[in-house]
Amino acid sequence: MNAPLLTDAAVLQRIQEHKLIENLDHMSATYLEGIKRILTVSADTEYVSAPAYMHAARFAPNINSFGSAIAIVQDELGHAHIAYRLLRDLGVDTEELIYSRDPLKWKYPYAFDVPLDSFYELIVANAFYDRAGYTLLGDVYSSTTFGPWKRALTKVDKEETFHLRHGEQWMRKLAPDPAEHERLQAAIDWMFLLTVEWFGLPDNLKKHTEQLGFGFKGKSNDELRQTWMSTAAPLCQELGFTIPVHYDDGAGKWVIDCAFPAAFDAQRKRWLLEDGAISWDDVMVRWKRRGPKNDEFVERMQRGHRELARLMGVA
Repeated sequence: MNAPLLTDAAVLQRIQEHKLIENLDHMSATYLEGIKRILTVSADTEYVSAPAYMHAARFAPNINSFGSAIAIVQDELGHAHIAYRLLRDLGVDTEELIYSRDPLKWKYPYAFDVPLDSFYELIVANAFYDRAGYTLLGDVYSSTTFGPWKRALTKVDKEETFHLRHGEQWMRKLAPDPAEHERLQAAIDWMFLLTVEWFGLPDNLKKHTEQLGFGFKGKSNDELRQTWMSTAAPLCQELGFTIPVHYDDGAGKWVIDCAFPAAFDAQRKRWLLEDGAISWDDVMVRWKRRGPKNDEFVERMQRGHRELARLMGVA
C-alpha cells in the first residue's frame, strides 16, 4: 500500500474546497496518523462494550430484557467491525491490533473497565455511556472530512439512538418506585461523573489538535461534554435524581458542583470527593493504569482467536 504523498497544506486545501478525504491518495502523513488514532479509540470503545454489557445482561429481569441487552451487544460488535475495517483499509494490521495487543494498550474510556454488576447499572450505562457514544459519533457523522467513515456512520447513528432510548425508557419505568429509584440513584452516583470524564482532557490541555484542524470531528472535548450534559442532566432532573451539576444561565452552560476531576475508587465504585479535586495528570495515571476489568474483558475477546488458531494448527 502506497504511503500518503500529499502535504498537510494540500489536504487542508481540499477540505477548504468542501471535498471529502476518500483514501490514502488524499491524505498527508499527519492526516493518516490522526484518523487512525481516532478510529482506533472508536473501534476499541465499541468492541470492549460488548463484554462489558454481556457481563451485565445476566442480571436482566426477564427474557425480553435479556434479548434487548444482547441486541445492543450485537450492534456494538457491528460498530466495532466498521471502524476496524476502515483501519484495515488504511493499512493497519487489525488482526494484530485486536488479538495480540496488550490490554493496557487498548484505547477506550476508563468507564468500561468498571464492571456493571446489576440491571440498574446496565440501563444507566445505556442512558449515559451510549448517549456519550451518540454525542461523539453524531458529531463525527455531521462533521468528519473522512468520507468512508461519514457514510458508515449512517447506520451507527440510528442504532446508538436505540441504545440510549433503551436506558431512558427503563429509567422512566423504574424511577417512580422508591426502592427502584434508590437503586438507580446508587448507579448514577458513580456513573455520571465517569461519563463526564468520557470526553477526555479539557480543551486547554488537549494534545491532538489535528482532530479539529483536519475536521475529523466538529466540536472540542469541552463542547461535546456540554452537549452530553444538555440531555443527560435534564433527564436525571426530570426523574428526581441527584446529580452534581447545575445549569448556569449567566454562563450559558452546565457547571459541575463538586470537586472535579476527582479520585475514584473503582473497587468500591465511589468518588473520593471529600479529598478535593486532583489534577488531570492524576486522572491520566488512572486511565493508563486501566481499571479492574481491563484484563478480563480484553482476554475474553482475544481468547477465541487463540483457541481457533490452536485448532487449526497455526499457533
